[in-house]
Amino acid sequence: MSDTLNKEVNINTEQATETYQSRNPIAPRQTSSFAMVATLGIVAMLSGLLVVITWQLTLEPIKENQRIMIEKAIFQVVPDAQYRQSYTITDNGLVSGEQNKGLQFFAAFDKKGLLKGIAVASAAQGYADMVNLLYGYDPKCQCIRGFSIIKMAETPGLGDKILTDESFLANFKQLDARVNSENTALINSIVTVKHGSKKNPWEIDAISGATITSKAVAKAINKSAQQILPKLQPYIKQLKYTPPASGKKQLTDDKKQKAQE
Repeated sequence: MSDTLNKEVNINTEQATETYQSRNPIAPRQTSSFAMVATLGIVAMLSGLLVVITWQLTLEPIKENQRIMIEKAIFQVVPDAQYRQSYTITDNGLVSGEQNKGLQFFAAFDKKGLLKGIAVASAAQGYADMVNLLYGYDPKCQCIRGFSIIKMAETPGLGDKILTDESFLANFKQLDARVNSENTALINSIVTVKHGSKKNPWEIDAISGATITSKAVAKAINKSAQQILPKLQPYIKQLKYTPPASGKKQLTDDKKQKAQE
């Protein structure tokens, strides 16, 4: 009898508890706005810290790779050079080294210190992106004797033909870049013409199917040459003989071979 009574009491107690809980549900705990903001702040801080650390770790390797690419390009466009020196034309004249303001270029010399050519960096908009290049200038003939691509993203098989098309590269064996007698501009602007229609030594015969990239090369060289070559002329005699000295970037035979590969 007592067992039966106890069972009935337990059943009634459980039913009462279920009824109370159904009428008075326990609300789930909510995360405070402060806690959410604090969590997001910590995540953002850690993400930013990782970006900064990654940037610092890769900065020097990137700079070194850029230096190697520039070095390689210089000795491609002035192949007879043994070492080079950077210069900047400022309002105060010619200054050795790279400056924040002014027109920068590289003078390339043979092992005796005789000037072999000038290398200048420039860029212009191509079909897909900017075409960044470095071209070589020969003061003896006042002409462009070659260029090297530093960076570009042109269409493979079309735009990148500027690196392999022999007829296009022939334009730069002695591309006219003479400066007028007043040293204010080129006598003739360097321009791209339709493929097969070149008649003058300052014209670049475009590549059929890659006209935009061909024009980008001409625009980059002409824009830079119009700015720097007239201002460079008064300093050519000064640069003709510069014996190797500390601070000048020199290449050993092994390094030069790697730069030209």
